[in-house]
Amino acid sequence: MRILLIITRVLVGSLFIVSGLIKANDPLGFSYKLEEYFAESALDLPFLMPYALALAILACLAEVVLGFAVLFGGRMKLASWALLLLIVFFGWLTAYTATCDHDATYTVVVDGVEQVRGVTCVEDCGCFGDAMKGSVGRSLTPWESFAKDMVLLVLIIPIFLFRGRIQWNTAQDDRVLLPLALVMVAFFSWIFTWWFPVLFTAAGMLGYLLIKRLKAAPAAEWISAGWIALFTMAFTWYTVQHLPLRDYRPYAIGNSIPEQQAMGKAPDQQIFMIYRNTATGEEKEFDSSGAYPWDDPTWEYVDRRIVEKSPGIVSPVQDFGLTDVDGNDLTADILADPSPVLLIMIYNVDHCPAGELLAINALSEAAFANGMYVYGVTASTFDRVEDFKHEHQLSVDFLQCDEKTVKTVVRSTPGLVLMQQGVVLGKWSRSDVPSIEELKALVKPV
Repeated sequence: MRILLIITRVLVGSLFIVSGLIKANDPLGFSYKLEEYFAESALDLPFLMPYALALAILACLAEVVLGFAVLFGGRMKLASWALLLLIVFFGWLTAYTATCDHDATYTVVVDGVEQVRGVTCVEDCGCFGDAMKGSVGRSLTPWESFAKDMVLLVLIIPIFLFRGRIQWNTAQDDRVLLPLALVMVAFFSWIFTWWFPVLFTAAGMLGYLLIKRLKAAPAAEWISAGWIALFTMAFTWYTVQHLPLRDYRPYAIGNSIPEQQAMGKAPDQQIFMIYRNTATGEEKEFDSSGAYPWDDPTWEYVDRRIVEKSPGIVSPVQDFGLTDVDGNDLTADILADPSPVLLIMIYNVDHCPAGELLAINALSEAAFANGMYVYGVTASTFDRVEDFKHEHQLSVDFLQCDEKTVKTVVRSTPGLVLMQQGVVLGKWSRSDVPSIEELKALVKPV
């Protein structure tokens, strides 16, 4: 039994720590995923929308603290119940995601008139989010996420059932559990190509060992929990105020958007057109690549059949498009221009804090004076943008882009992105507006 509990504690503890840190690395991205779930067309919990970021941070904190609690043997009655409830909730959420019917509808009443709308199916549960795409090439499917949660449930059950046997670690327990857990965290960090969790876990363990030398249980248990919570909150605060420490998204610094656009490939399909002879009633298939009787009155169109020879490849930046007020698509021109381009990203001008706009406006004017193109990028309507520009004395032209894409490019509102020939040279949050000298230092000679 002792060996079983050691194995389960190491696996569960290390995975919860890494999972929580990956979410804490990008709490805004996790909050956007929660907003998708809270939408009226999904779980119909719109009253939770304003609290999405707070709930995202709380979930990150819970995972990391519980992960360390399992490894340290701290407050196991409370920790085991929390683990069980958390994994049951995650299992229900991933099952809901996997079984969502894309063709389902729901009815709402607008101004006394019933309207039928389609449901929103969240395609990615956000368990590891962009980290999976940016490291192993794709995220878990909903059913794979559900299977992962079921495996975790199986591992948590022995911890829950035999929680009475798990006490605050002895020195011997620490000599076994802590190195094994650190190795397991290193394994997960290798998978996600990010070694910060190893440093974080080692620092958390060192703080715990120091607390044990100074205090005895049960005080040491609560102080250790407080230390881990404070350490996690400090890291989460940093990523909220600035940007993710590890950027897994396709718009990370150094990535070329045009090169990623070229990765996209349409599926290879063969289309058969089905026609019916009006005289005999015979139905016949014709290969659409050849001749088919589209202009013969003795044949009438019935249907078509599509055979997919090979699946296509979806470009990771397929939704990156920039359109001006006249409806012109400027994406290709902006990505091909050898001059540097500074983008001021504001996904919704109504949700833009005004405090940093003075510094951003001054930077945009300096950038323009130094030969850079400067654009605002938003999903808001151009009518609302004009009011916003007048209100804040912004002189830049704005382009429209998909809201989800703007949120993906930079996790800050407003946020800044410097590009040259489609290559991302730099990204800054609203808390880190750079100087014009910093921008110029990043520009490549043409």
